[in-house]
Amino acid sequence: MTKQRKLAIIAAVIIVVFVLMDQLLKCWVVRHMALYQTIPLLGEWLNLHYILNEGMAFGLSFGENIGKLALSLIRIGVVGFLLYYMIKRIRQEKIDALAVSVLSLIIAGALGNIIDSAFYGLIFQGKPFMFGSVVDMFYIRLFLMPEWFPLFGGEYFFPAIFNFADSCATKGRQIISLFYLCLSHMSFPSKYCLYSSSSNGS
Repeated sequence: MTKQRKLAIIAAVIIVVFVLMDQLLKCWVVRHMALYQTIPLLGEWLNLHYILNEGMAFGLSFGENIGKLALSLIRIGVVGFLLYYMIKRIRQEKIDALAVSVLSLIIAGALGNIIDSAFYGLIFQGKPFMFGSVVDMFYIRLFLMPEWFPLFGGEYFFPAIFNFADSCATKGRQIISLFYLCLSHMSFPSKYCLYSSSSNGS
């Protein structure tokens, strides 16, 4: 089996598995939980809390219907670009398995939320195609911020409610940021760089 084929299989497996995990969890939440219902998973720290997110990841807002459509189109554009870039690098043999895994993780995260916007609105929410709300469910309450703390005083640390797809995309971006530390010639172990040495200078 060629290196190109191995990398393509890695990408396909990661994308399919993580999108499937995201969608299975969302389907379970939609079918078995009432909107705004909370189910404790780990004391008061980790909860399932079913909400419908009208905006971006972690509950950030992006306008009304026009903003929602724009956000969906941006997600599709990002997925298209990342797929094109990854396939191109695989064919050129200028990308390694770690880089493929990270890019696939980000793609899977974006696809998971695209599916929500495209089909959950039609099936569960009575909304037009591409105007559906994203299903969020993970709510982490680590500790209360002191009242004097600016903006977030009296609220739990990291109050955002998110889903599995958000986590995939966020972890992928975090690893990408470590890759840029490598490119910046900072003191950082080379083994954590995402691209193999064959990609240098390209």
